[in-house]
Amino acid sequence: MTSVAEKTGAGRTGLTPTPPGAARRAAGWARRAPLLPALIFMIVVTQLPFVATLVISFMDWNAYYPDERGFAGFANFRRVFTDVNMRDAVWTTILLTVAVVLISLLLGLGIALLLDRKFRGRGAVRTMMIAPFLVVPVAAALLWKHALYNPEYGLFNGGLSWLWGLFGSDDPPQPDWISNMPLWSVIFALVWQWTPFMMLILLAGLQGRPLDVVEAARIDGASGWQIFRSMTLPHLRQYLELGALLGSIYIVQNFDAVFTITSGGLGTANLPYTIYQIFYQAHDYGRASAAAVIVVIGTIIIATFALRTVSSLFREDPGR
Repeated sequence: MTSVAEKTGAGRTGLTPTPPGAARRAAGWARRAPLLPALIFMIVVTQLPFVATLVISFMDWNAYYPDERGFAGFANFRRVFTDVNMRDAVWTTILLTVAVVLISLLLGLGIALLLDRKFRGRGAVRTMMIAPFLVVPVAAALLWKHALYNPEYGLFNGGLSWLWGLFGSDDPPQPDWISNMPLWSVIFALVWQWTPFMMLILLAGLQGRPLDVVEAARIDGASGWQIFRSMTLPHLRQYLELGALLGSIYIVQNFDAVFTITSGGLGTANLPYTIYQIFYQAHDYGRASAAAVIVVIGTIIIATFALRTVSSLFREDPGR
């Protein structure tokens, strides 16, 4: 009988055949090797700054008192949790995030239901509806602050003047929108920008519905509201959760709109803006770093739930 060594040629050459496990590991490293530069770059750009921030958060480091720099332990974290301004910033951040996410989801759901229907020019309408999400955040905030909210030449007050002119009134109201409702001014600007994002997620969910089941329910006499309540809404539950979680991750970290529209005044200072004030105005690097670490940990917790929701979506539909 021919031995295995004779078949493989190992007996003639004196070489030991490569174990299958080692060959698989070598092939795996050959596939991963081109990704190593990108991985190293990502670690250097994202993780090293966070490690530095974590180290600074345990230090008593204020630029106004350079001789008093030293290890502070958890004192900065205690100051963050006991600071009245920080608690107000947390409450403002929660209100801002919840309001923007809920309103954006409701508007996005309504627009997605409309764009899911077939009509002429649907592609162009979808493109135009996505446009606000593609605008640079600072540019969008400047647009709302000057082109819409300005009490002298803003579009909102211009619209009020036109409406009052239709009724023959010569004294239309000209409110200062930002001064009268500062937090809602920021909320409306963010809703305008984040509604297309929610719409895209929900539109993708609508297009994944089993249309044959919907048609069967319609043939059986179910009304549009019954189909939406009993079939469409349960199908969109995970997409609604995904949109809420992803939107919360980004809106919690929003800085552009608050800084540009209100400069953090009139009770609109959220956590990112308060951290900016502590770092760049009070120059208390240790306390600012501690607050930033807390925000990052909260964002990671929200992101974990978002990833679980995404994973459940793929598990339910392996063919997607």
